[in-house]
Amino acid sequence: MPPVTRLLLAALAFFSSPSAGSGDVTSRTERNNWAVLVETSKYWYNYRHAANTLSFYHTVKRLGIPDSQIILMMAEDVPCNSRNSKPGTVFNEKHHKLNLYGTEVEVDYRGDEVSVENFLRLLTGRHPPSTPRNKRLLTDASSNIFIFITGHSGEEFIKFQDWEELTSNDIADAFKQMQQQRRYKQIFWVSDTCQAATLQNQFYSPGILAIGSSGKKENSYSHHIDHELGVAVIDRFTFHALDKLERLAPSSPETVKSFTTWFNPQLLKAHPELRSDLFERNPGQTLLTEFLASTGRPRFQGGLLPVAAARKDIALADLMASRNTTCAACASSQPELQPSHSFEVSFSGQQLWQQLKAKMQLAVDATFDQKEVNRGSFLLWMLGFGALCLTSAVVL
Repeated sequence: MPPVTRLLLAALAFFSSPSAGSGDVTSRTERNNWAVLVETSKYWYNYRHAANTLSFYHTVKRLGIPDSQIILMMAEDVPCNSRNSKPGTVFNEKHHKLNLYGTEVEVDYRGDEVSVENFLRLLTGRHPPSTPRNKRLLTDASSNIFIFITGHSGEEFIKFQDWEELTSNDIADAFKQMQQQRRYKQIFWVSDTCQAATLQNQFYSPGILAIGSSGKKENSYSHHIDHELGVAVIDRFTFHALDKLERLAPSSPETVKSFTTWFNPQLLKAHPELRSDLFERNPGQTLLTEFLASTGRPRFQGGLLPVAAARKDIALADLMASRNTTCAACASSQPELQPSHSFEVSFSGQQLWQQLKAKMQLAVDATFDQKEVNRGSFLLWMLGFGALCLTSAVVL
């Protein structure tokens, strides 16, 4: 093994040791939660579906998931509808305490953009090159994804804006592609619609928990009407879900199982169903906050992206080829040239370098978070930092 590679490994081992940081690195950086919230309806009489979606939007945002990791899809025709007696507002209760459609709501897909094609492209990541970042689900193998969908549906299908349908098979195949592409760690699917549980019938990929607000041949009913607006403003499942989720905090012990048993079928006039056979863990030991909340901790990339790595390999190959061509004329009079150690590091050395930078950042954060710093550990840290500087000069 070349000396530079050995030096990188030694420094990486130092920064991975307990003395270089506080706690396990994986536990500090593992959570990467995303939320996909979809209202599949449009038109004024579907006001409650917009309220359902925005209610979950405010819940996950309150629990720390940033807008950059929330994909919100809705027709957005309710707030400015000519029949809305309170323009620019959406409420989920008749007393109008909270305007869900406030100044801090970021809608990513609106109007006709809320389509079956765009929803499937979002899940699978198969976008046209011009698609902006806010319309992409930039998840990876460490991501927990919460998906909420509401609208009108039947047995194993849901309608999108009254003119196209998304089937349970379509969703299942999209999840399979996501699994093959390592686009998720766990998925929590929640649907509030008629015969909602049938939407999850065809799922077959691992790591998926799914809850439907109603069973086969059952309807999902609205909760109450706002007589001032003249429409129902929220569905029963979402109304009672919010009653539970409003008391949820990032450190709450509430589990997926306790969330499911919270609902009273007599109040819903339907029987919510939980599907957990694809999920390797017990729903009674799976926290709701694993999907609905964020730790607020930074995440670091452990290695180079495949594209970046390929470019570095190509550049290295071109450089070596150029070097060999330049020296071909004098090959007969000089001994054969050998690659230097800096070239021998190649891609593996660059990967170690990227990981080392991430470990160093965590070590710096942990060191300065402590009230007292052990003198011996500090000297070791300085030696490691000196080794890092020397290594960067050789590799780069």
